[in-house]
Amino acid sequence: MRVLISGGGTGGHIFPALAVAGAVRRLYPEAEILFVGALGRMEMERVPAAGYRIIGLPVAGFNRRKLWKNIPVVFRLLKSMRMAKAILKEFRPDICVGVGGYASGPMLKAAQKRGIPTLIQEQNSYAGVTNKLLAKKADAICVAYDGMERFFPAAKIEKTGNPVRAGIADCPVGRAEAKAELGFPADKPLVAVVGGSLGARTVNDSMKGALEAIMAAGASVLWQTGKLYAEECRGFADSFLAEHPEVAGRLRVQPFIDRMDLVYAGADLMVSRAGASTISEIQIAGMASVLVPSPNVAEDHQRHNAEALADKGAAVMVLDRDCRGCLAGTVTSLLASPGRLDEIRRAARAMALPGADDLIAERLLYIVKH
Repeated sequence: MRVLISGGGTGGHIFPALAVAGAVRRLYPEAEILFVGALGRMEMERVPAAGYRIIGLPVAGFNRRKLWKNIPVVFRLLKSMRMAKAILKEFRPDICVGVGGYASGPMLKAAQKRGIPTLIQEQNSYAGVTNKLLAKKADAICVAYDGMERFFPAAKIEKTGNPVRAGIADCPVGRAEAKAELGFPADKPLVAVVGGSLGARTVNDSMKGALEAIMAAGASVLWQTGKLYAEECRGFADSFLAEHPEVAGRLRVQPFIDRMDLVYAGADLMVSRAGASTISEIQIAGMASVLVPSPNVAEDHQRHNAEALADKGAAVMVLDRDCRGCLAGTVTSLLASPGRLDEIRRAARAMALPGADDLIAERLLYIVKH
């Protein structure tokens, strides 16, 4: 059996794709799996590192604000569509899975034209344009939120949840031990700031203004800046530590965090963007969070994601435009209210849909065999 998985662009697409691939391998060890991603994006490194073959397409996203800049994007799309046809002819997949991201559109469209079964994994609470266009001819659409029939044919929808990275759901260490493994004092609250693999300008700028107040409240801070802002934030942190040497053991700034399982196990509070994968990990881990949805995403889907939690008391939402002015007060207020943090954790955990990777893999195998 041959399975083609397409999509990527961010960790929010890549990690679920790898989780589904792992579940397929567990259920059907003989399966041959091929990934198709976008050239120059992080999947071209992450997928081979996980032991899978990947082909890159020259596809890129459309500029919705400066339409005249899309001329080269159109040529890239046309070339990607030709490549997609060639990939299907050579690999001959039994099914194609789209997890979102630039490569997913041309790859699944080409598969549908050839009559190859397709499965869409829509991670957000507000469906993207590409998935809505592909939905009519898809064999199954796996979602993580209720109410998705407003975007997709109801008969094709299955609420599976979003797959999460290995170790998030079943990290064997407790909070104090996880803090110690991360290099922080076990007896101090830990705030994890996660702006995504590339980083988030608003989150990083807000942390510059909030850091002193958060540290003064007695907390430790693990600040993931993203690679685009690593040097700038590292310089800020060095200056801060020079003025406040007494907090040296409670502050660490780095571009990327490899052991997110330990972060979810050890952090008392997370400050994060509201990407779909992050939301699902927060729910699975039962993490208290301050969500700052990015305004720079299609259909404002991160705000919809964050609202889905905030409306149920499972997170605190701070809009991007307000974050610089209120992040310090929001975080310190929550740290001063352990009871509220516990309520948020319970509400987040109640929304979790564990085992999504296995459910999607089982559905995928059912389609192939029937």
